[in-house]
Amino acid sequence: MNAQTIIAKPLNALDFAPYGDVICAAEAPAPLEINYGNTSRFHDLAALDTNAKGGRAGVSIFRSTPLPQPIQIAVMERHPLSSQAFYPLQGHPYLVVVAPRGDFNPTHICAFLARADQGVNYHAGVWHHYLLALKGLSDFLVIDRIGEGENCDEEQLANGPVIMLGSGT
Repeated sequence: MNAQTIIAKPLNALDFAPYGDVICAAEAPAPLEINYGNTSRFHDLAALDTNAKGGRAGVSIFRSTPLPQPIQIAVMERHPLSSQAFYPLQGHPYLVVVAPRGDFNPTHICAFLARADQGVNYHAGVWHHYLLALKGLSDFLVIDRIGEGENCDEEQLANGPVIMLGSGT
């Protein structure tokens, strides 16, 4: 049986809303001017949710190595107790692969191509692939839950979809 092919589409807040938030200064409402007008604050760009069962927000850096292309999806994960936010630090685009909350259904997987100035915040329970760097070793600032309890479910895919990137990536 041939694997399903999914074409990654450009990441935007409207299409990504069922899965989480797009974190991007260029697409944010007008910034707040702070520090005597010397700083622009792009305020409250993601609905972080890390406090379930005594959890707290933690800040980490994840380093991601690109997979060979085209990328076949072999595993999806979700964090039922918290959101998980990623923001790229290397100035490279990356791939975001998600599926809706609830019972996992591989036919509901979709893919987004994130620009280097866009981060994502997966809402609690949203299925997603781990980080998919595209242009070399890439660091990401990550804000997620630190705390007790099981907060990672995985689904293995025997013949998962293949993600195809648009031109220019």
